[in-house]
Order: sequence, then structure tokens, then C-alpha cells
Amino acid sequence: MGMTMESPLATALSQLRGAIDQLGLSESDWQTLSTPRRVLQVAVPLRRDNGEVEMYDGYRVQYSTTRGPSKGGVRYHPDIDLDETIALAMLMTWKCALTNLPYGGAKGGIAIDPGTLSLRENERLTRRYTSEILPIIGPERDIPAPDVGTDERNMAWMMDTYSVNAGFSVPGVVTGKPIVLGGSLGRTSATGDGVAIATREALRVKGIPIEGARVAIQGFGKVGYWAARAVENMGMKVIAVSDVNGGVTGFPSVTALWDHFLTQKNLDLPGADRLTNEELLHLDVDVLIPAALADAITEATADKVKAKIVVEGANGPTTPSGDAILHDKGILVVPDILANSGGVIVSYFEWVQDKQNYFWSAGEVKTNLSEILMRAFNEVETTATNKGATWREAALMLGVGRVAEAHKLRGLYP
Repeated sequence: MGMTMESPLATALSQLRGAIDQLGLSESDWQTLSTPRRVLQVAVPLRRDNGEVEMYDGYRVQYSTTRGPSKGGVRYHPDIDLDETIALAMLMTWKCALTNLPYGGAKGGIAIDPGTLSLRENERLTRRYTSEILPIIGPERDIPAPDVGTDERNMAWMMDTYSVNAGFSVPGVVTGKPIVLGGSLGRTSATGDGVAIATREALRVKGIPIEGARVAIQGFGKVGYWAARAVENMGMKVIAVSDVNGGVTGFPSVTALWDHFLTQKNLDLPGADRLTNEELLHLDVDVLIPAALADAITEATADKVKAKIVVEGANGPTTPSGDAILHDKGILVVPDILANSGGVIVSYFEWVQDKQNYFWSAGEVKTNLSEILMRAFNEVETTATNKGATWREAALMLGVGRVAEAHKLRGLYP
């Protein structure tokens, strides 16, 4: 397999093609569903603190607006390009439909390493990017959120830039904001909380006791850390975690590791053993949670995976060839559009709260998150069983099928 075959867009399109074939949809449906609605590429000039100006490529893709305004994160990463942004926006479309949120999918980003930015540079970059995509975003059009390399501070700047231009505060233009600016309780941990719920349910399906189930997590950031905390609270044992620099095993608890990580900025907890990111994928565990970047489980790495369940915390962590190997090994894969949908579900709650100017308690957020995620989980489980499909195929059939149905009902203008 060359690099071209494993690109995120090629993966997303092959998954869509599979779903369309399984649903018995037409070639017209394929044309409609495989084409993004709106693609914007912008130049983002950045004045560095030393006065020099550099240009960066920025993107915003609105893949679908058939079921409602489009929704999706903004990613700051040196490797992003237009193709990957389209692929991620497509995944968001199926994810929102699968969880029955009234949204289409979007994604955005800037090809830059945020680690090279000072705080003031990051703010200037974010505000300029926001003003470049301003004509196509808004609470009724397209609602950005944090993603890889961005956080609630970036969302505060985006919301402010949009609001200053509107002439009044518009908290609902982005989600994942600080609480004081109309953010939702439970949003920060939402993706990880959802991953933990998916993990618990997958263990139930496989008949593995939840208490003491062994879990390895690749990634210790926005998703990985919160997932680790949540599964530990459910009684599972997190035996290994990793970040970009590799991983560790043999630590007493996630909390102890996190405390060390916050002070030392590394995972080298005294007494813990180092391991590489690849070694982590091949540990003898009940559950493997890839929660870092795309393409972790490939043709090269899938063969040695010993976990009985893979729960995809990241977007697109498994390539099609890796997927086929996991399937042959009888490993249950809970796909990204189901497993990590907690983030967009609570983003939806945040947007609803902003529109109503009425805010919920943390308990209400958790209850409602669990209810929506469990419904989607049960639909995927039932569909997979009835259709003799993998969970990924079932999730895509549900998501793609709902978007196709919405297209049909709306018809074609003019």
C-alpha cells in the first residue's frame, strides 16, 4: 500500500462507497454524498512578535448543510491540507447524523505548528483566520469548535472576533468556549467521557467484566487523558498511556501520572517503564484506545494488536488495510464516528444553551450525553447484528443513510 491509498480522504471515500453499496443507493446519491458543499481556502498572514510577516494556509470546509448548520473543529497542525480537511468534514457529517444531531459536518484549520507561536501570535493568527472565514460561519450556518492544536482560548478569540464584527455578543458562533463566555459544563471532558461509555458497552458486548479490564491508551491529551480518568473511575485498569514522545506503563494511577505530567511536561514518572507508541499498540490488554492522530493502526501495525476491543478515540486512527486485519482477528472495533462523538454531542448542548440563554447543570449534561450516546450505540449494535456487518459499516450505514434520506426529502433546488 502506497501513501496515496492510505490518505484520510481516500479512506473516507472508500468507507462512503462501502456504505452506499450496502444501502443500495444510486450513482446520483454517490455523486451528491461524495462532494463537499463549500470549500474555502484562505491566506492567513501572521505578524510575528519580531515584526516579520509570514503567510499560512487556512481552510474551512462545509461538507454538508442538509440536516442543519455545519459543525466541526478547527485544527492547527503543520501537516493539514485541503484533502484531510475535506475527509474530516465528511466524517463529521456522518457522526452528526449517526447521533441524530441537527447538524451537517464541517472542519477547518491552519497548516502551522502551534508550538512555535507565542500567546500573542496565536491570538493574532486566530483572529485573522476567523475574519477570513467570517462570511461563511455563524450560529445558523457553521459552528467551529476546538480540535488538535486549539483549545477554549482560541474559541474565546473566535467568538470575540465574530461578535465585534456583528456589533453584539454571539456566544453560539463557536462551541468549546470558556464557561464564563457561554461554554457548557462537561464540554472539556466530553469526548473522553463518551469514549469511556463506548468502552464500557463494548466490554459488555464481548462479555468481559468491566472491573479490572485492562486498557492501553495512545494519546494523553484532550481525549486520552479524560478517557483514562473516566475508564479508571468505572473500575477499569489503565496499564499504559503515551504521547508524541512515547509512552509508559507500570504507573500507580492516571491521577499520579497526570500530576507528574503537569509539573514536568513529560510522562517519565519515577518507577514507570518506558515503551514506544508502537509497543503500546501491541500490549496484551482487553481494550486499546487510539486517541492521538490518524493512521495509528495500519497494515504494518495491525497484525500484532492483541487487544480484544479497539475503541477509536481519534478520528481515522485505523486505515482500511489495518481495519481488515483487525476484522480477521475477530477484534471488535468501535468506530470513531460513534466512539468519539461525545465531543460534538456536548458541543450541541452548548449551542442549545447559548441559543436559549439558559444553562444546565453538570449532571444534566452527563445524563443527556449518556442517553444520546447509548441510543446511537444500541442502533449500531443492532444494525451490525441484523445486517451481518462490522460496527464501522453499521455506523456508516446509519449516518450516510440519514443524510441521503434528508437529501431526498428536501429535493434538489431549483
